[in-house]
Amino acid sequence: MDSNLRELFDLLIRWVHLIAGIMWIGNSMLWNWLDRNLLPREGAPEGFEGEIWLVHSGGFYQMEKKQLAPNQIPAVLHWFKWQAYTTWMSGFALLLLVYYMGDASFLVDPAVAKISHGEAMAIGLGSLAGGFLIYDVIWRSPLRAREPVAIALCLMLLLAIIYGLNHLLSGRAAFIHVGTLLGSIMVGNVFFHIIPSQRELIALTKSGKRQGAKLGKHAKQRSIHNNYMTFPVLFVMLSNHFPSAYGNSLNWLILIVLMVAGALVRHFMNIRFWWRPWLPAATVTVIVAVGIAFALVSRTSAPAAMAATDPRDKVDFTAVRIIMRQRCSPCHSAKPTDDQWKQAPNNVMFDTPEQIKMFSERIKSRVVISKTMPFGNKTGMTQDERDVLARWFLQGSSIQ
Repeated sequence: MDSNLRELFDLLIRWVHLIAGIMWIGNSMLWNWLDRNLLPREGAPEGFEGEIWLVHSGGFYQMEKKQLAPNQIPAVLHWFKWQAYTTWMSGFALLLLVYYMGDASFLVDPAVAKISHGEAMAIGLGSLAGGFLIYDVIWRSPLRAREPVAIALCLMLLLAIIYGLNHLLSGRAAFIHVGTLLGSIMVGNVFFHIIPSQRELIALTKSGKRQGAKLGKHAKQRSIHNNYMTFPVLFVMLSNHFPSAYGNSLNWLILIVLMVAGALVRHFMNIRFWWRPWLPAATVTVIVAVGIAFALVSRTSAPAAMAATDPRDKVDFTAVRIIMRQRCSPCHSAKPTDDQWKQAPNNVMFDTPEQIKMFSERIKSRVVISKTMPFGNKTGMTQDERDVLARWFLQGSSIQ
């Protein structure tokens, strides 16, 4: 695919994905808030579950939750489903476009596992399909009535998937596949459980039968699962901007810590209606999680990454420029020669000494510390070359 056309598709799909995701998550959080704030009404009829009054847009709104009497179907009934479907379809399209249709640099990291692009694709797609099927089987089985056991089993399996993917795919690809798995579970809950339960609810009402509580309980259980997965998924979808996380040697542990923290914060927000210390608890959770993540990242900080180099071994800038020209400039130049990048990513170029000096801190972070550049080490940068750059940084990054 032509690089300009590819970039245009990337932009349009991301735009759709962002808008649909905001609508889906916004609806989910609003309905969850409404459901937990419903108030009983004295003398309410049978089937009435609660009501709430709201003020917005210059007016007052009264919302009720209730079970309809047989044959009592309103003429206009609004559904909320296409936001979820659009979010997943656009997200999966991005996965195909960025990680599967391009070269292997985003998907495979030879320093992590020496596998082919095709093998990596099979691992990625297999983890998505297999992860959803295992989750769905667990929650269709009798274990669904023993929620603590089912939750613990699912968490253990998720931790195993996180660990496994981070030791098979590139860190960036592993993170995004974990997020895609959770997103697939969420949309699967909508498509296979929540919407069918609502269809059956309507069908029973139209046929003159009472709904019963089983349908609502089943849909509610899957909806709550989605609610707890929201914050972890949002973190993963932003993680490709933070190579210090996905490029770390303990990236799997960083991902686990931050995802667990996101789920806990969501939990504290859910129980805030009857548990007043929720805000301090959520704040402490975030502080502890960030502290742990920072400690893990610091294990591969600049001093640790460059400790093996001898700063007394003088590095001439000519050697630095040769390394940059051979290993980095195929993408990062005014006229890239890379077969995928026809324009310098993020407009970062290393054509002149001044440009190399200007981006020296970023080069140190991505090339020496996290080793996430070049992507998938596509140009074959050696450890000796990284050590040369490390000594150059220790000596002040002079371009003279």
